[in-house]
Amino acid sequence: MTSLLSNVWHLRRVAEASAKPCHICYKSTASVLITPDQKDHFYICPGHLKDRGFCTPIVDEAEAAAKKKQEELDREIELIKAEYAEKLKKRKKSKDSKKKEKTTEKEKGKEKENSKDDEDDEDVKAEKEKNEKIKAITDKDSTVTGDDGGPRVFMLQKYWF
Repeated sequence: MTSLLSNVWHLRRVAEASAKPCHICYKSTASVLITPDQKDHFYICPGHLKDRGFCTPIVDEAEAAAKKKQEELDREIELIKAEYAEKLKKRKKSKDSKKKEKTTEKEKGKEKENSKDDEDDEDVKAEKEKNEKIKAITDKDSTVTGDDGGPRVFMLQKYWF
């Protein structure tokens, strides 16, 4: 007795050396649609996977939400890095203006030693602050996605031409 195939197909990639022709257009492809129980499969090119008349992706809502959250975290990290770069520019401008104000060489000699220590301390503190903010954001959500960007599960259309 034969069992009916479910209309759920998982996309798998094979090595380019193992590529075979697409089931529809006979172009060489490394994409394979396979059933969850791995009893049936066929090679299909990426162009046909995008064709809504042939198949439709089954989108996992949790995965989509996790991807959106990761993008938000990436944007937040970029804002922190930009803020840090802005702080460094302001410090550099203020240091340059302070250097211009110094008039005598004695004051310059004494203050250079002090200011170098202060500059190093401020830079280290700012770098540490930046790293702590980034670490705090990344610790909130420690999920790592290894997705190649496209959907992985498809449902074939009943009729296709």
